[in-house]
Amino acid sequence: MGKRKSTAKPPPKKRMDKLDTVFSCPFCNHGTSIECRIDMKNLIGEASCRICQESFSMTINALTEPIDIYSEWIDECERVNNLEDDGA
Repeated sequence: MGKRKSTAKPPPKKRMDKLDTVFSCPFCNHGTSIECRIDMKNLIGEASCRICQESFSMTINALTEPIDIYSEWIDECERVNNLEDDGA
């Protein structure tokens, strides 16, 4: 008589690293001065600098993360800079 074969345990799940919630400011270049806040009740995301008081807000959805708000702000800054360069 042989031994019963044991079932192999599944491999442990990999943990996802936490994304940052504080970033460097594109205006004053101060590291970790941008803080992102998400208001799910009003569906508004806001990123603001504690040093130079610059801020950006956008409409969000259920999947929005702080990095999305910051990335959108950076994209908007680049878009405005490109418009100024084209107009000059």
